Amino acid sequence: MYIYNVTTNIEDSVHDQWVSWMQKTHIPEMLATGKFTQAKMCRVLVEEQMGGSTYSVQYTTDSKNTLTKYYTEDAPVMRQKSLQLFADKMVAFRTELEIIGEF
Repeated sequence: MYIYNVTTNIEDSVHDQWVSWMQKTHIPEMLATGKFTQAKMCRVLVEEQMGGSTYSVQYTTDSKNTLTKYYTEDAPVMRQKSLQLFADKMVAFRTELEIIGEF
């Protein structure tokens, strides 16, 4: 199992709009790709020097192969949608995590 983690810092001026869009549109669309089995949205509890609020959204997938398919088949469109709405109001970075065990 793998986690595709997207960490985003969002400016205060669009915070509420972004959170609503994530919960009502973006995360459901990510799950609808069929590449992810679940998603968790978490607020990062750190005060950023740059301001704004930071969130981590963790999408669980079954394999590295499925994640690679997401990158080629879905990621460009999904990223473009977020850039159209929030391009200069957010900074995001992505990491891949391999689940070693759950206790």
